[in-house]
Amino acid sequence: MTAPLDGLLVVSMEQAVSAPYATRQLADLGARVIKVERPDGGDFARHFDTHANGTGAHFAWANRNKESLALDVKAPQGRRVLEALLARADVFVHNLVPGATSRLGLDGATLLAGHPRLVVCEISGYGTGGPYDDRKAYDLLIQAEGGLTTITGSLEHPIKPGISVADIAAGMFGFSSVLSALLGRERTGEGCVLEVSMLDALADWMGYPLIVHKHGSVPGLASGMSHPSIAPYDVYRTADGKLVAVSVQNDREWAKLATAVLERPDLAGDPRYATNQARVTHRADIDELLASVIGRLGGSEAVTALHRAGIGCALVNGLAEVVDHPQLVSRDRWLTVPAPAGPVATPLAPPVSSAWKTPAGPVPALGEHTDTILRELGYDDASIHRLHHDGVV
Repeated sequence: MTAPLDGLLVVSMEQAVSAPYATRQLADLGARVIKVERPDGGDFARHFDTHANGTGAHFAWANRNKESLALDVKAPQGRRVLEALLARADVFVHNLVPGATSRLGLDGATLLAGHPRLVVCEISGYGTGGPYDDRKAYDLLIQAEGGLTTITGSLEHPIKPGISVADIAAGMFGFSSVLSALLGRERTGEGCVLEVSMLDALADWMGYPLIVHKHGSVPGLASGMSHPSIAPYDVYRTADGKLVAVSVQNDREWAKLATAVLERPDLAGDPRYATNQARVTHRADIDELLASVIGRLGGSEAVTALHRAGIGCALVNGLAEVVDHPQLVSRDRWLTVPAPAGPVATPLAPPVSSAWKTPAGPVPALGEHTDTILRELGYDDASIHRLHHDGVV
């Protein structure tokens, strides 16, 4: 099977999550991704922890199917290696600290002037221009700056979601933007510079609450597991201590819930509950009634009853339940790949294609592919030895 991006060369100077997540998705689609890392430790996400069978879990998740070139790009010899690589590249992705690429002459405008077909994707915290463009940006900071923490949890206790939402959002936009730019290049023959800001990405994902606030009618949207504009929409505890999430999306579903689960058909057309706006107004009454009914059932029993009635529902699972989730297991949604300290199992990305499969390429050790890449660029053994001796690679 030929993957859709076979033959595409991506060069990245990346760290942490946002850019590595974008390029991993390109690698999963068959692109050759060469990750240029500092020789003195490489991507700092390598060393966050050792949870993935001895490898950093973030690093294992975001860096499979890549090659690692350990290179000091500030050294003249290292810069020549990078230039030779960029001359062959289709895509260059980075998320270096503000100003770093300009100081190195690797900003988008400079690169595009020398390589007109190159697609350059620059991922940053705040984007170019504006009073924040020189600030460091990590996921927590962008979640805080972008308001996500104030709508998660409760008004009294802002909570950061347990995954790197801002990083992932930027990585997704970086990935999709690169694909779009490559399609455009097929039509025009010209590359381009893409700028993806973590704050912009999160603001777009925050579209619903921001639009609500912009137009004024809801002062606060922090609502725990409930929804400020839909009811019933929350979690309810069962007789065996489990939590069941219930989501009623329209008035037809409410009628089914009232009749088949609550056994109160009279509530289906009751003007206090018949429309979603009315249910939101009387949310406390509905929650009390639904909690009472679900509280008499076991978790599996409650989910079965709700599902039979055509109501959206789910058990609130812990990580152990998700790792062994029957839907993921039955659909073979785990991929085991080689890694520096031993094999690592990682979740597969969502696309399921009849034309290709995600390759099970390794999570690379720092500099694992350095000599191979140098030989491809025309360096002989003596030259490679000198580069090692001088600390360039």
